[in-house]
Amino acid sequence: MGKPLDEIASELRAAHKKVQLIYAFNGMGKTRLSRKFKGLIAPKQTGTENSGFEEATRAKILYYNAFTEDLFFWDNDLEGDAEPKLKIHANNFTDWVLRVQGQDQNVIANFQRYADNKLTPQFSPNFDEVVFSFQRGTDDPTENVKISRGEETNFIWSIFYTILEQVIAILNVPEVAERETDQFNQLQYVFIDDPVSSLDENHLIELGVNLAALISSSTSPDLKFVITTHNPLFYNVLANELGTRGGYLLQRLEDGTFDLIEKMGDSNSSFSYHLFLKQTLELAVAEERIQKYHFTLLRNLYEKTASFLGYPRWADLLPDDKTAYFRRIVQFTSHSTLSGQIVAEPTPEEKQIIRLLLTHLCDNYRFWRLEEQDA
Repeated sequence: MGKPLDEIASELRAAHKKVQLIYAFNGMGKTRLSRKFKGLIAPKQTGTENSGFEEATRAKILYYNAFTEDLFFWDNDLEGDAEPKLKIHANNFTDWVLRVQGQDQNVIANFQRYADNKLTPQFSPNFDEVVFSFQRGTDDPTENVKISRGEETNFIWSIFYTILEQVIAILNVPEVAERETDQFNQLQYVFIDDPVSSLDENHLIELGVNLAALISSSTSPDLKFVITTHNPLFYNVLANELGTRGGYLLQRLEDGTFDLIEKMGDSNSSFSYHLFLKQTLELAVAEERIQKYHFTLLRNLYEKTASFLGYPRWADLLPDDKTAYFRRIVQFTSHSTLSGQIVAEPTPEEKQIIRLLLTHLCDNYRFWRLEEQDA
């Protein structure tokens, strides 16, 4: 039997580590864990708003999760045929970074780093809404557009990232009396839950490197970071860039409780090889050039995935008819005693097994599909 999320949150706080990385599939409870952790560090005050930037909370913890995105909503005005605007829910934190600190240009620069550099946000004078348009460098009038859900997430993350840059810079001043503001003096934790769901791999790596560099630049002994993700590449980039040898795997058990399994050493970097195997197999399938050695790569991918997730046998990850698939893969990956038995070109049925089992692994033990939302 596992533990409730409250206990998992308590374990994270008791660890007193500067950075804690947690990997979990979507739907395993990462967002709920962030809420439990927030409640542990800064219990909700009666009458405060239910948001990631509420004033009573931000004195001790700054966090980014699905609830942070609820501070932003679209005014489409379909009846009036007005141009779409992204509304920003009034709160002291965004007001501080945008109006008081005047960081709107840095928000735009951070956003364009991970999106189209021609897609330009324009804030209203009081920073309660923003419109987007493509600036092409011509005299043609620009039309405001409604950006995609992925671009919207990137924009919200860019605001959070800009806030985090400012907070770390302020707390890096060792003399408290010399800091430009005292509102972050009690800040203990930054909890970041999956900011990468809409990024391609190149931008995802860039975001991971930038975030790791920002965290590494923090010299405050009192500020700690917890980062959760469902993306193995993002996890691996952070682990490598931060030089951390310890991470965690969050699992939800059948009885509704949870396990937080510590992963040490090479288990934290094994995701890179996972991705290499996966990409090699996907390319072979896409280009219709599957060879028999791809069964060996497929088996290796199943073995690595099962090992990381703690399954006793890689065959446990196979579809319903496990025995049949297991025998076929073992047959294809065992060494033949007669050279005449080795034929490079698989049959159409054998190629279909590769496609089926690769899709099954990606869809069901999934670090790669991005559609699901964490509950």
